[in-house]
Amino acid sequence: MEAPNPEFMREAIRLSIEKMQAGHGGPFGAVVVRNGEIIARGFNQVTSTHDPTCHAEVDAIRKACAALGTFQLTDCDLYTSCEPCPMCLGAIYWARPRRVFYGNTKQDAAAIGFDDQFIYEELEKPLDQRHLPMQPMLRDEALAGFRAWEQHEARLNY
Repeated sequence: MEAPNPEFMREAIRLSIEKMQAGHGGPFGAVVVRNGEIIARGFNQVTSTHDPTCHAEVDAIRKACAALGTFQLTDCDLYTSCEPCPMCLGAIYWARPRRVFYGNTKQDAAAIGFDDQFIYEELEKPLDQRHLPMQPMLRDEALAGFRAWEQHEARLNY
């Protein structure tokens, strides 16, 4: 496996600054690399698109998967200007890249107002103790979709 390439991290950092200064969103950038080549570039667009899920890593993953025609990035590396937040970390695990490299830490992000610690703490609480109420509903009816999935001939396990 090849060594991490600082130039790919520099591109993620460049995107984080350039796109933030252009008014797209917060100072976060990411690139997906495959075989020594950048496949996709992503940057934070939360405020400009009114989409709270449009973080740099998610944007880069979406673009890389579209470019490669796949929903997994098993032979790719992700370089991101900041340690991923809980949402991005989940997306990264689902995308299954080989490795992730990051610049700023989550503590650095918290110091400028991007503090996700409360999400980490919420995830460890039982459902009935979380800040956001969550309640099961119509499980028996919802299970019909899962039973249909189990029988679906064209399903792709992932």
